[in-house]
Amino acid sequence: MGRDMMEVAKTPPMGWNSWDCYGASVTEEELMGNAQYMHDYLKEYGWEYVVCDIQWYEPTADSSRYHAFADLEMDEFSRLWPAVNRFPSAADGVGFRAISDRIHEMGLKFGIHIMRGIPRQAVHWNTKILGSTATAREIAHPFSVCSWNTDMYGVDASKPGAQEYYNSLFQLYAEWGVDYVKVDDICVTEFKPQDLYSAKEEIELIRHAIDACGRDMVLSLSPGPALLEQSAHLTANANMWRMTGDYWDRWTDLYKMFERCEKWAPHVQEHHWPDCDMLPLGHIGIRAPEHDLPDRMTQFTRDEQRTMMTLWCVFRSPLMMGGEMRDNDEFTYSLLTNRDLLDIHRYGTKPRQISRRDEFVVWRSDLEDGRICIAVFNLKNTADNISLDTTAWAQPHVKEIWGQDDKVRIVDRKFYLTVPLHGCLCLLITV
Repeated sequence: MGRDMMEVAKTPPMGWNSWDCYGASVTEEELMGNAQYMHDYLKEYGWEYVVCDIQWYEPTADSSRYHAFADLEMDEFSRLWPAVNRFPSAADGVGFRAISDRIHEMGLKFGIHIMRGIPRQAVHWNTKILGSTATAREIAHPFSVCSWNTDMYGVDASKPGAQEYYNSLFQLYAEWGVDYVKVDDICVTEFKPQDLYSAKEEIELIRHAIDACGRDMVLSLSPGPALLEQSAHLTANANMWRMTGDYWDRWTDLYKMFERCEKWAPHVQEHHWPDCDMLPLGHIGIRAPEHDLPDRMTQFTRDEQRTMMTLWCVFRSPLMMGGEMRDNDEFTYSLLTNRDLLDIHRYGTKPRQISRRDEFVVWRSDLEDGRICIAVFNLKNTADNISLDTTAWAQPHVKEIWGQDDKVRIVDRKFYLTVPLHGCLCLLITV
């Protein structure tokens, strides 16, 4: 385990990512506007990472639809740089340093997205590798390519210069003041066997490069679904890894997450967090027309939004808000600032599913101060009732954290709960 692994992500990271609202095309103004909102309204609740997602090096990016073989901003050492037309403060060799400085001045942290590998552009031009006599063409793995993005070739870890290439990337990111790196096309299970092995080796190259760069950085791996049988390797090398493909505001996506969380719960631990993906809350799809869905407020009902936030927090997934935060309404803001829920997220231990019957799912987490969280989810398509035996808790003091106390009764040492369609009740119990 690298030195920096024990310095970051003691609790699940919380922040904002630009993908759900701006796709590949976020600008400096939009990035900094959301950073300012986080500083003004969310920082006191523990939200701190501001993450610029994919294609920040592409001048022509304009949505979540990728441009095949687009020209990219790149230096002489095969390293991608911010597109100045979208990030004006990056001009004159400044890169992301000016943006990270401003974000750090707000008391927040800055993150970026990168793709696994080395730019095809670098390979075709056969550009240099900093710290090595090797060139881009000599370290590229030409048969290891992403199926949905044409920017990169994989890196062949066996070649001289491969580690030096990744070292040069993360040394640059350290100079820019980066605190969080999301690496894409590296955690998915649809690889052919040889590509999966190559991706694992690239994860290790990245881990070594972070440890050598002199700056603490959270390492997040995407997309999923990650393989349970690779959990030891993921834990040894990363702070976060995706359990799923891209997650959107569809009930079917949320429904499937319950099974994933149940399987991955034994692997939740300090510094290492299985990741449910971003929270498609509030105003999304502004320039991210995934699945042909338009610019919109989230399609999730209010009960579904509470269910998502509760599952993410009881399970202790990282929380990455996906919507344009400056457009948050009062309800969206209330989801992000529920202190009881965020206590469960931050201080919960041993999160686990304790029962699933008739599409009622019950989770438990034990807080460090002795309180117990019991979350009851109704995955049916109708509202319904459930009873739970509370004998083990004698006469507990119970608080339903979403203000739904009218849906909770305790009679003869049993909870009688009325749970909304696709909704939940989240009980904090003091025994």
